[in-house]
Amino acid sequence: MENSKKHEFFMREALKEAQKALLKDEVPIGAVIVCNDRIISRAHNLTETLGDPTAHAEMQAITAATNYLGGKYLNQCTLYVTIEPCPMCAGAMYWAQLGELVYGATDPKRGFSIIASKTLHPKTKVISGVLALECSSIVSTFFNRKR
Repeated sequence: MENSKKHEFFMREALKEAQKALLKDEVPIGAVIVCNDRIISRAHNLTETLGDPTAHAEMQAITAATNYLGGKYLNQCTLYVTIEPCPMCAGAMYWAQLGELVYGATDPKRGFSIIASKTLHPKTKVISGVLALECSSIVSTFFNRKR
């Protein structure tokens, strides 16, 4: 499978996780972690459900993936997330030595690239804009309904 099709496929899986968050009235952000072209963890925001401001989709996915692999490093893995990670999540990716980050829509207010662009591990490859319209639309619609 060519890379762009592969990235779209896995981003659609992350969007499925975002839908799960939406059903729980959580900010609809979803993530999956892939290793050797296989999803090893799936997660979505759980900050409201758990009453935990650190329960972002990326943090949940990292914890599940490291548990699955039995170690703290994800250097052979790709994290797909619907919205650009915040600095906290980018910091966790740094410590996990994430191999690749693929995200959908940018976050012009809280995204790591605006606030702390050097937070990711220097070896982490970054791809942005995969299914950006779909990824931003679900979040925009959520917040428009809240207002």
